[in-house]
Amino acid sequence: MIALGFLPSAPVFPFHLTGDSKGKHIIILGAGLSGLTAAYELGKLGYQCTLLEARNRTGGRCWSVRKGSQHAELGHEQQTATFDDEQYFNAGPSRIPHHHQLTLHYCRELGVPLEVYNNINEAAYFFSEGKGNLSNRKIRIREIHNDIRGYTSELLAKAVSQNALDTAMSKEDAAKVVEYLRAEGGLDIDKLYKASARRGYSESPGAGNKPGKIDNPHTLLDIIQSGLMDSDFYNVAEYTFELQMTLFQAVGGMDNIAKAFEQKLSDEIQLGAEVTGIYNREQGVRITFKKDNRLQELNGDFCICTLPLPVLSNLEHNFSQDVSRAIDFIPYIATGKIGMQFKRRFWEEDENIFGGITHTNNELTQIFYPSYGYLGKKGILIGYYNFNEKAKKTGALTLKEREQLALAKGGLIHPQYTTEFERSFSVSWHLTPFSLGGWAVYTPATRQSFYKALIPPEGQVYFAGEHTTYLNAWMAGAFESARSTVASIHSRTTERPFQYPISK
Repeated sequence: MIALGFLPSAPVFPFHLTGDSKGKHIIILGAGLSGLTAAYELGKLGYQCTLLEARNRTGGRCWSVRKGSQHAELGHEQQTATFDDEQYFNAGPSRIPHHHQLTLHYCRELGVPLEVYNNINEAAYFFSEGKGNLSNRKIRIREIHNDIRGYTSELLAKAVSQNALDTAMSKEDAAKVVEYLRAEGGLDIDKLYKASARRGYSESPGAGNKPGKIDNPHTLLDIIQSGLMDSDFYNVAEYTFELQMTLFQAVGGMDNIAKAFEQKLSDEIQLGAEVTGIYNREQGVRITFKKDNRLQELNGDFCICTLPLPVLSNLEHNFSQDVSRAIDFIPYIATGKIGMQFKRRFWEEDENIFGGITHTNNELTQIFYPSYGYLGKKGILIGYYNFNEKAKKTGALTLKEREQLALAKGGLIHPQYTTEFERSFSVSWHLTPFSLGGWAVYTPATRQSFYKALIPPEGQVYFAGEHTTYLNAWMAGAFESARSTVASIHSRTTERPFQYPISK
């Protein structure tokens, strides 16, 4: 079917540009994934590139925290990770959707090995603090998913049988819908939901006289009154396009992707170079930056600015009013994570949880279990991954208070925290210099106004990064924007029009 053109092909679209670079010098601001990719592709075409990166590492928000990693946030002391060797957690992006072909393409081209990331795990928990009958208890996700699916299927099957729907159906069509609902919801012949093995066993089946025991389902009223149908929990992530399995991660840490680019570009990258000004000139651009405690200047033909907008907003520039407004107005999400190392992988040994996410309605929001190192001795789980007001509240705590919060709230779900915890490392991206947020957040209105102002070049300055795509928060956004910008610059240099295709 692929050969006949009936299905999209798996490989990413070709990106073979032709034409002379004419010795042009491109200054790239930021050595995150977008900046690295742009330099990599421009280098293939013969351009001279200089990457200015304020941090002492590449990758930007694509960062895996390991032993020796250092981090200093605004208003907080510096942290140094003391995790064991081979232990890490991804402080930034951690998942690669199977349909992000460009991300997979660069992993393949650069030789970055991938492994499956287990995002959906019915064995993980929902934990709702509150006053309902199911509140303050950890409940397997599979129990709630199957109970809600069963009850809603039962209600709809009854409505169909009683002709209580607005949609008119023949008896034959209605019968087909009811049969589907019986299969989907696990209904009996009377169209009633009853618990089955789908929701798990309270006593596992085994040899001899051990058929296993299935508990009664939770009542729909208890589920509702305990908040377990609230959006904090029932987000059915597996239905979300970006989170549908199969997902991948880079073996050994997601920033191995950035490191693979860095190996190709080491001569072009200047670390510790903090940009202070971006200026269009009549011909070319002028960039000012601080490095080694000295203010320096660099001139080039074009500039690709991949700096996050909250960072760019604090720099001097001579951009137009429309572009300046867009830079100043577009917000970035507040978000944070804490990696917690434990003496043993109790979530696997005691609770049969291998990867996946536990969801809460408290400050933790989510607990992520590692999708690597299965059956190992030690492990790091992400003790919270929160957003917006919860992330701001957590980020305002001291580093020790963040750890204590994660231990106290997580201990309600996993009492093993008390005896098994060893050490932690937390990151609040909205307090992190040179990031100041997790990713750009747009509304339909700002897509039509501010977003559009950042897409065309501003003189000789081009903007790139996830904030110039509809793939916000994903590494694919960085890759897509880099390719689009490279194509635009090369088209301008060679005066050959290039229509940038959208990867599937």
